[in-house]
Order: sequence, then structure tokens, then C-alpha cells
Amino acid sequence: MQHVGYTIRMVKLTKIYTRTGDSGTTGLGGGERVHKSDLRVESYGGVDEANAVIGVAIVHAGGIGGDGKMKGLLESIQHDLFDLGADLCTPIKADEDPGMVLRVTQGQVDRLEEAIDVWNKNLGALTSFVLPGGTALASSLHVARTVCRRAERGVAELIEVDPERTSVLTMMYLNRVSDLLFVLGRAANDGGMGGKGDVLWVPGTNRGTDRESGS
Repeated sequence: MQHVGYTIRMVKLTKIYTRTGDSGTTGLGGGERVHKSDLRVESYGGVDEANAVIGVAIVHAGGIGGDGKMKGLLESIQHDLFDLGADLCTPIKADEDPGMVLRVTQGQVDRLEEAIDVWNKNLGALTSFVLPGGTALASSLHVARTVCRRAERGVAELIEVDPERTSVLTMMYLNRVSDLLFVLGRAANDGGMGGKGDVLWVPGTNRGTDRESGS
């Protein structure tokens, strides 16, 4: 099956367990088998985690923005994260045909930057760091943000140890997703108030509390 210049392998799952991983190994996209603790496996496993927590945020998103724009945006990111996982799962080969392997593109990164600008334009400037809380949607977006940051760190480490076989665009995409989730978290708490709905960190809030309480 051909799509957008590359070949898609049709996915057909008829059996959930295969026992092929019982030895502690798993197969990469090119057929190579590696241990499940391999840094490459850890990296796309982290992306899978990020995708799952974004799914929780989607449940809370509903019709935010009046017409479900945030929900739709998050759903599109989930598709991109599967692309990204496939990219990481298939190490780059020196003689690779660009049209035959699914890779994250600069266009996907650019699309996230555009979304960040759109959602951030009506939010006020921050005067402190934002606490991860507020509405259920905002809280779930902040959880997704931190999981994406962890996935980004894992991919950064993979690029450091295996730069020739790993696309830097995978790390860039995760970086932009994390930034976008932060902005969406602010928007989820905003309610059209220009950023006034943020839950802000107040430095030193509890300094001296124990002394004052006599404990």
C-alpha cells in the first residue's frame, strides 16, 4: 500500500501473544532483534507512554475552544506519535531509500510551532512558573507534558549514542509537543481571561510554617 511517498505495511493483528519476546528480546522495524532494555526500545516505549497520557487528556478535552479544536489537535498528535515511534523503531541505514521508510518530517514539527503560536496568542505573559493543576483537563495536559519531556530525554540519549541511525527530528518533535502541551494547559485553565486562570507558583509559600505552628 502506497501513501505520501512511502510504503505502509498493512497491520493485521490476529493473535496478541506470540511468545517471541519471552527471551527478553524484541524485533525492530528492520528485523533486527535487540534486548528489551536496549536504549532504542526504551525511547519508543517512552513515546508510547506519552501517547497514552495524551489519550487521557483527550477524554477531558471535549469541546474546548467551542468546536473541539483542542481535542482534534491532540488526536492529530497521537497519529504523529505513532509515526515517531515507527521512525525510532527502524534505525536509519546509510543506503536507505527515503521513500520507503516512515520518518518524522520537518513539516510535522512546523505544524506544532504554528499551533503553539495560535493557542498562545491570547494568553497573557507569565509572572511566575505555572503549577500543574487547575481543571481536570489542564492537570492531564501537564501530566502529558512531563511524560513527553521524559520521552524527549530518552530520545536525546539515543541520538547521543547512535546519531547516525537516529533522526534528530524525532527529538525536535517531542520538544515541540511538550511546549504545546504547556500552552494548552494554560488555555484549559484560562476561560477567556487572557491568562488570568493560571495557577502560579508563589516562591517560599510554606517557609516558616512549621515554626509558626509550633511543631
